[in-house]
Amino acid sequence: MVAATLAAILTTWVTFIPCFLWIFLGAPFIEQLRGNVALTGAMSAITAAVAGVILNLAVWFALHRLFADNAIWKAGPLSIDVPVLGSIVLASLLLSIAAALAVFRFKASVIVTLLACAFAGMACTLMSAVAWLQRCRSRATGLGMARFHER
Repeated sequence: MVAATLAAILTTWVTFIPCFLWIFLGAPFIEQLRGNVALTGAMSAITAAVAGVILNLAVWFALHRLFADNAIWKAGPLSIDVPVLGSIVLASLLLSIAAALAVFRFKASVIVTLLACAFAGMACTLMSAVAWLQRCRSRATGLGMARFHER
């Protein structure tokens, strides 16, 4: 357990420290570049590219979390994940709708909404696991009773 904790701390450190150093050490120089018209266009392009990457990740995670199965549609060199509509995960859909309503309609804090959805997701997963264990236990008990009566 200690080794796993140290590995998690080390992984977090080497993942985020370079990003923070880049931001904190580079930010003053980026601010100086705002006056340069040629570089302002390049910075706008970089900002647009980063926004596109974030949108792509959001769509990818939504597709793979809201639907249990995704088909791949290919057209030449392009491939697109298409959700199988019959495989929708109802709990994920309801949590997503509740989070969107909380943030956009009721103006709830993103942090509070994130924590509430995390706990709701853990509770849903725990209830699913308990139900699965009960089904397994009842099947095993039923099989054991059938074998007992055959003797």
